[in-house]
Amino acid sequence: MRVRDWWDDHCKTILCLAAMLMATVALVWLAYQFWRLLWQETPIWPTSPTGAVDLKILHEEVHDWFAGRAVYGRPANAVYLPATYVLLWPLLGWLPVTAARWLWGVTTVAALGWLVRLIVRGSGADTPLERAFVALMPLSMYAAGAAIGNGQLIVHVLPLLLAGVLLLRQSQGRWRDVSLPTFLLLLSLAKPTLTVPFFWIVLFAPGGLRSTFLAALGYVGLTLFAASFQEPEWPSLWREWLAGSSKLAAHAGTANVHVWLGALGLERWMLPASLLLLLTLGLWTYRHRRADLWLLMGVAAIIARFWTHHRWYDDLLILLPMVALFRIARRGPGADRSDVLAGVLLGLTLLTTLAPGGLYLFPWPWNRVYVAGQVVVWVAVLFFLLDRARRG
Repeated sequence: MRVRDWWDDHCKTILCLAAMLMATVALVWLAYQFWRLLWQETPIWPTSPTGAVDLKILHEEVHDWFAGRAVYGRPANAVYLPATYVLLWPLLGWLPVTAARWLWGVTTVAALGWLVRLIVRGSGADTPLERAFVALMPLSMYAAGAAIGNGQLIVHVLPLLLAGVLLLRQSQGRWRDVSLPTFLLLLSLAKPTLTVPFFWIVLFAPGGLRSTFLAALGYVGLTLFAASFQEPEWPSLWREWLAGSSKLAAHAGTANVHVWLGALGLERWMLPASLLLLLTLGLWTYRHRRADLWLLMGVAAIIARFWTHHRWYDDLLILLPMVALFRIARRGPGADRSDVLAGVLLGLTLLTTLAPGGLYLFPWPWNRVYVAGQVVVWVAVLFFLLDRARRG
């Protein structure tokens, strides 16, 4: 095949050039975003956000929560469940905001390094050039930098989730090996909108029922503990959270079923649509539970990106299907030419996730065209991974 022959002749050169471009982008983008996280106080231009904008809000909410002050129903529309404030207290609850920004920065560096290590090992890359290419994928994504500069959770949550799922799969269901992955999975529930879809993979893994039950039990315990610091009873807190988060989800974020239904005036269908998508993923995961783990995680990541409210920094989820595509592409020639298609899709996905991204770089309406193109590429990747799991 001509495309494969051409790739065999030029792959090293292309990977080298791509790695150089990604390294340059990562250096500039991450330096700027760490500056935003640690030092920026005033907007660069009138409509731009301040540095650590989301971290400052979270810091205030954590302090207010444990001081007994109401968090839900405020103009900022708090969207995190009560257990999140308990999980974030070690990072935000005992420090003033400036010190908390620095602690967050240090833990962000550690989490980013952990994430890189996990995906390089999981990718199967076996040459220095391949390993460098895979390592640079998250570092050069606009989503990683945006999450760092805003002080968002996904950079901390994603390696916890990945490590928990990978360790559980390796445990083969043994009791002594389940405790650590269960603890990591519980910590990853600091942002359940990111992690809940992956619990189908956990549930159907050896020992997964036990791990899921223990993580759920721990989460309920954290929720009840958090609720004890607030005046309303838990049911009232739940209603207040649901009202505020639903209102925000219908009119904020990009590329998810909530914002699409909100644009059509169908807000009442947001929750049923999310539950239907989540249930469909569960049925599919059960049927393909013996498929390659990275295929399962790639599909779960795309569904997690679409199933509920997310902004552009949560596009870091697309890293997981990118790793799945890399694994398929590097396996070499196949009768169905899947390696070639996986390589093409990986290249397109890289282009649509490369910093600084087009959502805020391009003017309207070109930024919407850019987002629409992203969605088309991600859906194509989703169907490709679904097909690979079916064939596998």
